[in-house]
Amino acid sequence: MGNPIGEQTIAFGNPPIIVGFGNIVGPKEGEGLLKEYYDEILEDSLWGEETWEKAESKILNTAINSAIDNAEIVKNDIRYIFAGDLLNQLIASTFAIRDLEKPFFGLYGACSTMGESLILASMAVEGGFADYCVAATSSHFCGAEKQFRYPLEFGNQRPLTATWTVTGSGAVVVGNKGNGPKITHVTPGKIVDLGIKDTMNMGAAMAPAAVDTLVTHFKDTGRNPDDYDLIATGDLGMVGKELVVELVAKEGYNLGANYTDCGVEIFDSKKQDTHAGGSGCGCSAVTLTGYILKEMAKGTFNRILFVPTGALLSPSSSFQGESIPGIAHAVVIENI
Repeated sequence: MGNPIGEQTIAFGNPPIIVGFGNIVGPKEGEGLLKEYYDEILEDSLWGEETWEKAESKILNTAINSAIDNAEIVKNDIRYIFAGDLLNQLIASTFAIRDLEKPFFGLYGACSTMGESLILASMAVEGGFADYCVAATSSHFCGAEKQFRYPLEFGNQRPLTATWTVTGSGAVVVGNKGNGPKITHVTPGKIVDLGIKDTMNMGAAMAPAAVDTLVTHFKDTGRNPDDYDLIATGDLGMVGKELVVELVAKEGYNLGANYTDCGVEIFDSKKQDTHAGGSGCGCSAVTLTGYILKEMAKGTFNRILFVPTGALLSPSSSFQGESIPGIAHAVVIENI
């Protein structure tokens, strides 16, 4: 059974296994730096649907079914689904999952949701409550922009600190038997808020939470950054990544060449005009289920620290002048 260690971390006695995974991305992501790793690339962001929101639900449903197929199991083997998105009341996830006829835990960790869903799915499996669970999330550039910032028709100018919400979905099947890398440790994050209010600079708002979780994880486990082949935060982009390196160094840890951010990896920011990089729930999800896990299968990475980050704001909180709380969840995945 899982063993709590340190302040926030859990070390799994019988580590759950990532037995399957799948992803799907939009056309812009399909032109980015990781295009060779995606299972499916859409030709257009609406994908035959009437609205962006319906398209996102279709994307998430497709990623979940792809992960189940990749795990070489059937839908009835899945006990629980843990998923969430950025839309109000999690409508992308709700409508994606309604026909799957499986118990559903709707999660809101903003862009950290892939980490949150992986942690909870792993706890359910390792605790003996399920043989297989799905952890998934999604985002859509057009839907997120409309909800959190401005309608696309407005044509507003984006500052260089802004990131581009990824259109895409990633899903993972976590099981108690089968082949694949194992989730050995998790460090759930806590809310960190330094008072930043700029919704066009999410990297700066989330970076302190990433630092808090990283430092806590290192202290809890007794590990250092060089104990990992890869450390990947979620969607901080270039601005947030630089802040993380600086702030972690002040805590006595050096994030070297093995540290990156999914928001930096996913786009060619200069050629694709994405400014500070990628963001959104789908950013870390498709990077994990595309680049990271496929490279782990090749043996390129054998121990990774995956740390999705989230900005816990809503249109209401922004309109009311609230700051942007951040959160980050850490998941250790190992080839053992």
